[in-house]
Amino acid sequence: MKRSRIGDLPMRVIYRILAVGLAVILAAVAAVVGFVSSGSPDQPGEGKTGQIAAPSAAPPSSGPGSAEPSVPATPATEPSASASEQASAQSSAEASPAQSAQASPSESPAETAAPSSPPDGSEPAPDRSAVIAALADPRVPDLPRDKRLGRLPGKADKSKRRVQDGKSGVSLVRLGKPWKVFGASPFSTKQVLPKAKGAAHRGMLATCPVPILVQKESKDTAVLAARWTLNHHPKGGKITWTASQPIKDGWLLAYRVKYKLKGKTRSSMAAVAVTEISGAKPAMLFATIPDAQSKYWRAINTAVSSLRLK
Repeated sequence: MKRSRIGDLPMRVIYRILAVGLAVILAAVAAVVGFVSSGSPDQPGEGKTGQIAAPSAAPPSSGPGSAEPSVPATPATEPSASASEQASAQSSAEASPAQSAQASPSESPAETAAPSSPPDGSEPAPDRSAVIAALADPRVPDLPRDKRLGRLPGKADKSKRRVQDGKSGVSLVRLGKPWKVFGASPFSTKQVLPKAKGAAHRGMLATCPVPILVQKESKDTAVLAARWTLNHHPKGGKITWTASQPIKDGWLLAYRVKYKLKGKTRSSMAAVAVTEISGAKPAMLFATIPDAQSKYWRAINTAVSSLRLK
């Protein structure tokens, strides 16, 4: 029987072989353990050294039972960020909602603030932008040079009765027949003529506080008021100025409003008189009479000359 070759080897050689084999086995085990403990890149908490995920933009509630914001775990093999870095990151995250709100265009004061007149209407607008816009309207021509209102066609009304306007602080003549006091809305006072055949509207004399933004100059306020009165004329009406003159504590504008009815060009004689009222919005007198009732146009002269502060 042959002897085993292993038995022929010296013991020191055998020890060396066993030592090398054991070292290989230990190295393999260490590699497997290291791979498992390091985890895959898709696991929560994977990130670059020193980076900490910021908490949600909405700050956590401080009430009882509120959930703490989750912070990704840092692997044991990587150094964790310092406490000062964590505080800085969280402070930046909590400030971000306010910063984003300030940067948002939808929150800008220029878009959210709506222009409006002062509560009592006594303070004028800071500039003439509204007047410039009104004169850019194709229905409103440039203002003429000052020109006094002439005597309009018709018979003078000598009535001594008066209508008191408690809202605007003025009074004016109460015209005789066929004029009559009528429902005032949307004005403070209103007098009207009977309906005219073939006319889109009837003669009207009304007063109220000016329904537009007050301007520094009474003339500018009157321009805006005249443009506003187009709402009470037939659609498509355009203004032609006939008079522009100062009156006591205010300004008067007279004008023709031309429009078409059933394909025919028609017109109305109209006027606005703006009177300054101390500590309140100016008062407005508005008169309009269609050409179908032109024999009453003189009532405009009568109404303007009768306008008084209460």
